[in-house]
Amino acid sequence: MDSFQKKVVLVEDSPIALEILQRLLNSSPEVAVVGTARNGLEGLEVITKTQPDVICTDLLMENMDGLELTKRVMAQDPRPILVISNFVQNTDIDTIFRLLQAGAADVFPKPTTGSPTDYEQIKAALIAKIKVLSSVKVAARSQQKQPLTSPPEEAITSGPFLKTKTRVSNMTTPIRVISIGASTRGLQAIQKILCKLPSDFPLPIICTLHVGEGVLSGLVNWLSCECSLRVKVAEVGESPVPGTVYFAPEKNHLELDSRSKFMYLRSVPGEKHCPSITVMFKSIASYYGRASAGILLTGLGNDGAQGLQAISQIGGLTVAQDEKGGAAFGMVKEAIALDAAQYLLAIEDIAPFLVETVLSK
Repeated sequence: MDSFQKKVVLVEDSPIALEILQRLLNSSPEVAVVGTARNGLEGLEVITKTQPDVICTDLLMENMDGLELTKRVMAQDPRPILVISNFVQNTDIDTIFRLLQAGAADVFPKPTTGSPTDYEQIKAALIAKIKVLSSVKVAARSQQKQPLTSPPEEAITSGPFLKTKTRVSNMTTPIRVISIGASTRGLQAIQKILCKLPSDFPLPIICTLHVGEGVLSGLVNWLSCECSLRVKVAEVGESPVPGTVYFAPEKNHLELDSRSKFMYLRSVPGEKHCPSITVMFKSIASYYGRASAGILLTGLGNDGAQGLQAISQIGGLTVAQDEKGGAAFGMVKEAIALDAAQYLLAIEDIAPFLVETVLSK
């Protein structure tokens, strides 16, 4: 095997699906299947022996399913996991989020018919996803829920970032809006933030998230059940109000007009992300100025970095998720390079920080 090839372990209980997947992946000179298993229990042994760059696993299997395998791997020997299953379609929102919460890096729906021809049609997308995931940093996850704790009194981040208490006390303009940007891997991070905010949180929260087509409505319904805040897709002509979380719609950028009402903007040819985090952040900065706050969570690429910079340069508050979360660090890394992030915080510290910041004014 060439040193540049991405090593993959396949965990799949269907002999036919396993054979097809193995043939598809091995057809790429950049991917090598170094081991296979019929269930999660066998998978753990194969993973230990082969030390793959990426694990591809089915969901429903006897003797240990894909969810339990994901939990075990992320607790003991963390590495990127791609769940390939019939049960991670756009309608399987709850299943998808349980997998992401357990630590899966992403999900990939199997072809509905399971024929070799249908698998061949998804080959390029599957190989591209595996190549991306092979570069994602992941960290161990405890299988027990951690209690909510506030940031340490004298918490200091590295480099140019100042003590939390010092920066908060120096703020002179009350924050009027919170904006959050994240990639697909930020689903669970957004949930962790929103679920720790009180139902009477006195500001609107506006979010842009990179998600697959057809997923957004399920995401909104799921978050509505998980947190005490109202969660919805922003509507054209609607004004953001306190205690409500608004998400940018699919296939449209979300902006504010001169009257603080939401408006949609269609993407232009060549744009990589629509909706775009940077477009949203820049619109927030333009309308709210120093009263705006932007939060950029980890993810691949650079979307959001220039937008966070716009908020920082106009005098608003900017926060970025630190690298310890284990997700892809590309977007935050770009923001740091632009000196756009005033605070670098662990995901569990962001909600308490926001509450303290808002209530201190």
